[in-house]
Amino acid sequence: MTIRTDNGAPGLSRASDTAGLEALISRAARAGKGLPPVDRWNPDFCGDLDMEIKRDGTWFYLGTPIGRMPLVQLFSTVLRKDEDGKTYLVTPVEKVGIRVEDAHFVAVEVNASGSGEEQVLTFRTNVGDVVEAGPDHPLRFVDEDDTDGVKPYLLVRGRLEALVARAVMYELVELGEGIELDGKMVFAVRSKGAVFPIMAVETLRKLGG
Repeated sequence: MTIRTDNGAPGLSRASDTAGLEALISRAARAGKGLPPVDRWNPDFCGDLDMEIKRDGTWFYLGTPIGRMPLVQLFSTVLRKDEDGKTYLVTPVEKVGIRVEDAHFVAVEVNASGSGEEQVLTFRTNVGDVVEAGPDHPLRFVDEDDTDGVKPYLLVRGRLEALVARAVMYELVELGEGIELDGKMVFAVRSKGAVFPIMAVETLRKLGG
């Protein structure tokens, strides 16, 4: 049986092309009124969609890249990651699962204002979100065993994260400093009064030879 929304249109899981998806999500997105309140919606799960967000931030639907950035931006407004660790597109009447190779977004730009404890790091994502790192939007750095490096992530909203692009990571390193945290010296960055450790100072010295 075809899943339908409350206005009679086919549901997300049965939309056969991006135009159909766009129309469905547009009706839920409340254009001009900010982000849809996806965290307050509790619709039925209607299956998985053949959609994937790749590591570089490219969205694929039915195996084909979605080339229209306004469409990608629209889809990104109804993303939600639930407690089960899976990511969904959510409208008031249904939710469908999609695949995420790494993170939901890519942080492609950073601006640093102020200095010391007053410093604020403001990031822009590939879909246009502007986020100030801080207690509500923390940075985390994950060790990469195969490269001896780290992968930085920024919490954007809910459980959705942005992978910080390599070029932006280099900028963060330039802004890093040695800070004592819980009795240990760490190499870290500051933003909005919070300290985000990148790695132990001792580890940094070893990497530097």
